[in-house]
Amino acid sequence: MTDPLPLRRARIGLHGAFATSGFVMGAWAAALPAVDARLDLGEARLGSVLLLIQLVGLGTMVLAGRIADRITTRRLLLWTAPASQLALLAPALAPSYTTLLAGAALYGVGVGFVEVGMNANSVELERRFGRPIISAFHGLWSLGGAIAGIGTSLALGVGLDSQAVLVAAAVISAFVMVWCCRPLLPPPASVSADGTPVNAPGIGVLLLSALFLLGLGATLVESGAMDWANLHAANVLDADKALAPLSFTVFAVAMTVFRLLGDPIRAGLGPGRTMLWAGTAAVAGYALVLVSAAAGGLPLAWAGWILAGAGIAVMVPVVFSAIGEANGSPSDVAVASMSGSVGLLLGPAAIGLVAEGTNLTVGLLVPAAFCALIAFSSPAVMRALFNRPTEAKAPALVD
Repeated sequence: MTDPLPLRRARIGLHGAFATSGFVMGAWAAALPAVDARLDLGEARLGSVLLLIQLVGLGTMVLAGRIADRITTRRLLLWTAPASQLALLAPALAPSYTTLLAGAALYGVGVGFVEVGMNANSVELERRFGRPIISAFHGLWSLGGAIAGIGTSLALGVGLDSQAVLVAAAVISAFVMVWCCRPLLPPPASVSADGTPVNAPGIGVLLLSALFLLGLGATLVESGAMDWANLHAANVLDADKALAPLSFTVFAVAMTVFRLLGDPIRAGLGPGRTMLWAGTAAVAGYALVLVSAAAGGLPLAWAGWILAGAGIAVMVPVVFSAIGEANGSPSDVAVASMSGSVGLLLGPAAIGLVAEGTNLTVGLLVPAAFCALIAFSSPAVMRALFNRPTEAKAPALVD
């Protein structure tokens, strides 16, 4: 059995990798207003930069999973994660829209490799620990993004040059990522009952497709808050300009807190019941948001976003953990990671199209319906995943 000290070091390192990756993503977002002002981009060109990151990252994830299958997730991260942090140099130094697009494309490649590498390594590490630990990693990613946003705002508020701040953040983040990736462990060796080494059998197309849809639904539900919570407060509830932006803030805080607390919750309830209660909480949260226009106003909407954030928090971590418990491969993790990018691409468009034809309150029925679908279907998916024939289950682990 592996000594606990290397396990602890690997867990701390992966905590740092998630937080650093979230920090860089948050810094990218926080830098956009300054980049817009410097290059006179406009909303359409800014949107194309963000879309390019998502599309390139999505296309890279399949390749990242296959590479990780061959060289291990640890090597994948050691080779790609530090370099991807330097992508912050693009918004800092890009002299034109064209060069910013090139930097965004490179960052998208980094996002694909790093997300698959970190998620797959967290799955492998949880298998070594033998208990839920994945949710906290995602909580630290969210926390890293929040720290980047706050830190960038404070730095610009005291008069520091935005380009200098981003260059410093890029270089420091790259060195931090090197430090974080060094203690990571290769996947645990898997053997059959007679001691013969075996490869991870994979989950199978049908169940992997079900997990993909669960991950897509969870991310689409999250995008309902990310992109529309503040607009709902301003346009539907007529909230004050100073208060409307707090709608997404309360959601994000609730989601971060419950991701940090999500592992003991899943340990007590199990994956199926955790997803059932998470989906139910998210449905209730969206219901409060939807009725807040008729009664309760902004306070009731905030209560709804807090409840929705608490429920949504554990959904994606449970999907990744289920892949690990079923002895899935890095390629399986890559498919689940892709569901997040697809959800972020489709979510705003789906809600916007419905809202355009009706109103935003009706548009928010889209994520609410996905919450209900997750609550209804997840227990059956988890039962099917863990009740497969014996030869498809995770083999015994030796280190």
